[in-house]
Amino acid sequence: MPHIHVLDQITIDKIAAGEVIERPASIVKELVENAIDAGSTSVKIEIKDGGISFIRITDNGCGIPQDEVQRAFLRHSTSKIETVEDLSHIASLGFRGEALSSIAAVTRTELITKTADAEFGTRYVIEGGKEVSLEDTGAPNGTTFLVHQLFYNVPARRKFLKTPMTEAGHVQDLLMHLALSHPEVAFQFLNNGQEKLRTSGNGKLKDVIYNVYGRDVAANLIEIDYEKNGIHITGFLGKPIITRGNRNFENFFVNGRYVKSAMISKSVEDAYRDFVMQHKFPFAVLHFHLSGENVDINVHPTKMELRFSRQQEVYNTVFEAVHRTLLEPELIQKAEVPDPVEQSPFLLRPRKENEKVTAAELIKESRETVKDDVQDEDYFIRKMKERVLSYHNRSSSAEVADRKEIFRAEQQKDKIAEHVKYAVEAADKTVASETAATVQKPEPAAETQTVATSADTTPDCEATDAKPDPETGTQMDLFEENFLKRDIRAEYKLIGQVFDTYWLVEFKDNLYIIDQHAAHERVLYERTLREMKSREFTSQYLSPPIILSLSMQEAQLLNENMDRFSRIGFEIEPFGGEEYAVRAVPDNLFSIAKKELLMEMIDDLTEGLSTSMTPELIDEKVASLSCKAAVKGNNRLSAQEVDKLIGELLTLDNPYHCPHGRPTIIAMTKRDLEKKFKRIV
Repeated sequence: MPHIHVLDQITIDKIAAGEVIERPASIVKELVENAIDAGSTSVKIEIKDGGISFIRITDNGCGIPQDEVQRAFLRHSTSKIETVEDLSHIASLGFRGEALSSIAAVTRTELITKTADAEFGTRYVIEGGKEVSLEDTGAPNGTTFLVHQLFYNVPARRKFLKTPMTEAGHVQDLLMHLALSHPEVAFQFLNNGQEKLRTSGNGKLKDVIYNVYGRDVAANLIEIDYEKNGIHITGFLGKPIITRGNRNFENFFVNGRYVKSAMISKSVEDAYRDFVMQHKFPFAVLHFHLSGENVDINVHPTKMELRFSRQQEVYNTVFEAVHRTLLEPELIQKAEVPDPVEQSPFLLRPRKENEKVTAAELIKESRETVKDDVQDEDYFIRKMKERVLSYHNRSSSAEVADRKEIFRAEQQKDKIAEHVKYAVEAADKTVASETAATVQKPEPAAETQTVATSADTTPDCEATDAKPDPETGTQMDLFEENFLKRDIRAEYKLIGQVFDTYWLVEFKDNLYIIDQHAAHERVLYERTLREMKSREFTSQYLSPPIILSLSMQEAQLLNENMDRFSRIGFEIEPFGGEEYAVRAVPDNLFSIAKKELLMEMIDDLTEGLSTSMTPELIDEKVASLSCKAAVKGNNRLSAQEVDKLIGELLTLDNPYHCPHGRPTIIAMTKRDLEKKFKRIV
């Protein structure tokens, strides 16, 4: 019979280390968080072999006094809290006092630290939980940890580590989140001597996003700053064109701590639902500032999970903040047209139509080409001359049949007039932008559609968009004159339809391309929601009824939301035991009413989170299904039908995407077209 006995301290420490230290990234997390708590403004992280054999972390924080160094490695010793009351308003990243003892139990650890008022630094070595040495040493202000041979004394744990490359990837991913959570700290990360990450520590979150995710992401951000119900949300949201197939782009920080929260993820994704495609996830870097009394972070040893005391309120606030921020800018995607491929001087000239070539001549020519292509100095000079001559022959007016026409007066006159026109427009735009702040704009004209003809429109009186001159250093806004304004009906010119699906619309200096199917889906979706709120829906009886077998939790949810189902035309009643009979459904769902559809509605209610800003969950499902009646692609519409469709689209809150997240409209500027045709360079 086994007897109960108390374990020795070393075994206790190894068991406790297993809860906190899973891999090298766990050590880096604990030590870097300690550095941030110590007030560091610069942290340098170096690893070798993925951190399995070597980790060095150097900071310029406050350091540890010599008489407290040994105490810091005892279990549950900390400078972050003193009493149980402190747990309710924790402001630091660490507080348990388990990190150093856990790290020292499974590694060979060396600590070098010095406070600002100390004459000497302190060097402390501890291996496997046993103290090796404590001595004075020369050191700069701050703390340096050197960690060697992770799990050297626990072989069973060491063999479960991944490859060095995989472990290094986990460390880099962790440091990316730490950099995003504290943009005021400068981070430098070296893996096997190669720099993988560097941030400036200037406090600008957008600069950190640029360093971590690159230029493409940083160029498509929307800043968010929203406060309600004691919750202050700051950070950046990605435009709908930045999406991923997983949640790796979702970054949430609560009081400076990176966390994973299914509730916050759901609220953000619900707010993006009308803007992104299905099964796509948005980019977000959101900082939540709230009282520590309203959040419990003492849930998991790694402190990656947390609980909110007012979960529904947090959900509503996050949804409202993200949804309203997305509705502010005009999210029309810009069409990218690749530059035309210029003929390379290294390619062979095309031959004349009547020119006959024998096989021998081809072989001779290819040999000469190979011979000429020796890449010496003369070769490059010769090719450069060919390029210069080719450019001048293409753009100059020297090649004419008649010497009298060498100046081509009419063409030169048009070209000069065009350049003068652009200069005048640029000057007018600069004056307009300078006076816009002092002169109140007149009231917009009536809601009319203006169709200009070539007879009454001349190049000198073309309407231009009031964009500032790029040479003034002002940020260009391609959509300063918004096509999809919500307060007025824009004046536009309907050009026509291509491929029986896309409509071309000219407005100011922009060309808009509208997908008739996506636009009609959006209009039908919003129209159905309005109708369901304004009048009673008719019901269609089913024979036989649909029988649902529900669990106790699902039955409770159905009873709690029975009035919502009844209001839009469902008739549901108990059928004995755990079963319910659906005897009637809304008339527009009669043809698709299936057991799976009704169970899907109940499953959506199971999560228990909703917001007053969105339509009722069941209403939204019905409206989404009604989109099946939208006009399809390859169906020709008349100009009057499209005009009415565009007019109704302009009145919606979100006219940029269909209910499934596809864009309804993309744009191309006049300037882009002129650059492609080399009218301007």
